[in-house]
Amino acid sequence: MIDLDAVISLRAVATQGSVVAAAGTLGYTPSAVSQQVKRLERETGVALLERVGRGVVLTEAGTRLVTGSAPILADLDRLRADLQGADVDSAAITGEVRLAAFSTVVRGLLAPVLVDLAARHPDLHLPLRESEPWETIALVASGQRDLGIVHRWGGVALAMPDQLVSTPLFTDVADVVLRRDHPLADRDMLRPDDLAGEKWVATFEATICRQWLRRLFDGVPNAPRVVHESMEFENHVEIARAGLAVALVPRLGRGVLPDDVVAIPTIDPVSTRDVHAVHRRTQADSPALRATLEAVQARAADLDGA
Repeated sequence: MIDLDAVISLRAVATQGSVVAAAGTLGYTPSAVSQQVKRLERETGVALLERVGRGVVLTEAGTRLVTGSAPILADLDRLRADLQGADVDSAAITGEVRLAAFSTVVRGLLAPVLVDLAARHPDLHLPLRESEPWETIALVASGQRDLGIVHRWGGVALAMPDQLVSTPLFTDVADVVLRRDHPLADRDMLRPDDLAGEKWVATFEATICRQWLRRLFDGVPNAPRVVHESMEFENHVEIARAGLAVALVPRLGRGVLPDDVVAIPTIDPVSTRDVHAVHRRTQADSPALRATLEAVQARAADLDGA
């Protein structure tokens, strides 16, 4: 019998492009993923991966297995939804919804939602994993997570596979954070030209937030000049507070700013990001997923435009 967990690992290698990347999304070690694929090769009697240079690619048989397994895994999703829906009323939601979300939405939205859901549905399990939007989409599309929350800045592309449903939640705003004694601190709005000569603290190069910061300065030579990097916006605020750089910090999950810094919105363009929930179409009838999504939507309605 084919091991479905091993099939999921093979699908992750296909979507992520390498065993190491697949291991990162699955939460396994690369060795564990390799062992699962080898076990799958023994079960099927054919090679599923082949080495090309320093990487691996799926063989023709591996591609057929990944493609052929998609409807089977989708059927399992639907079966799970049907089982959860059988003889279940709205006050007795059970099961598991595996979540993936970016860091600021964990703080600014999900934490209170999970507390509320735990109180209302004690038999509903909601394991959470923090991940960047691109990774979240891959995790949900491949069946490794059930509900993801992602963001998209301005025109930065975020590809959405056909098997996913995207539900708009709210629009978040980002402000430029700088010291109160900064020469620009008395402005009501800031344009990219105003900030062309500033030093910046930003997230890492591969993140959507960093890509948007670059887009913000389209047409402005030699900007932005990023001198500090950190994945934590709390660190960005402290670096701005110390006068070492300025930062573009979303309002979601930001908390109360120190008295000695100010937050000023941008104009031409305005810095906003759209936040969406994503899930597989095959899970649309799952009572557990519906209850979780509805709770997220209710909380998000209070945040839109805040």
